[in-house]
Amino acid sequence: MNCILQLSISALIGLFLAVICLQIKPARAFAPASSVTKLRIALHAASSDDDDDTEHEDDVSGATSTNVLGTKMECCCANVGNTNIGTGFYRNGFCSTGAQDLGRHTVCVQVTDEFLSFSKSVGNDLSTPMPQYMFPGLKDGDIWCLCAQRWVQAYQMKPELAPKLFLRATHEKTLDYVPFDILQMYAVDREEAEAEKKSLDDQRAKLEKMISSDAKEFE
Repeated sequence: MNCILQLSISALIGLFLAVICLQIKPARAFAPASSVTKLRIALHAASSDDDDDTEHEDDVSGATSTNVLGTKMECCCANVGNTNIGTGFYRNGFCSTGAQDLGRHTVCVQVTDEFLSFSKSVGNDLSTPMPQYMFPGLKDGDIWCLCAQRWVQAYQMKPELAPKLFLRATHEKTLDYVPFDILQMYAVDREEAEAEKKSLDDQRAKLEKMISSDAKEFE
């Protein structure tokens, strides 16, 4: 009985979020990406299946998800506004996504009053609590997993409308909608993310040097 109830609640949340996000008008294409962004997107595409949502189970826990940096995705917010409700499509605190998440709630953002007003004006009221969907209602400063297309919509309406975000807690699927260079411009954790990326690049360079050195010994 508990399993059936939990499934019903999940289904209701999924339906509510899908309806809201499907109201978003398709985003216009971004300007041509820089060479760095093209490389990052190419690497992202190469490391992902063509349609991993249909071939693999949803990562409900978020434990195996990857962020836009290519590292393990961090928790976005497990207690939104001290309501004990976690953000994300699965309400687990992570911006995880899967086949059920048609709206791609993958961008970990910190909302502002201006963004909330904009979102309400286009038919997505994020300020009003909806307990039946485990939605606490958001206020200025709250952290939430936002639909990728909604973030793009705000950015293209007016760049300053788009809320700040956390790269390390933003799912890699966001790169299907937004170039990394643009996401980086809005990153609250930009310094930490760049330090993490530099550390990974250094480790990669050392590994490549070791492989190259070993290869020469066998020549």
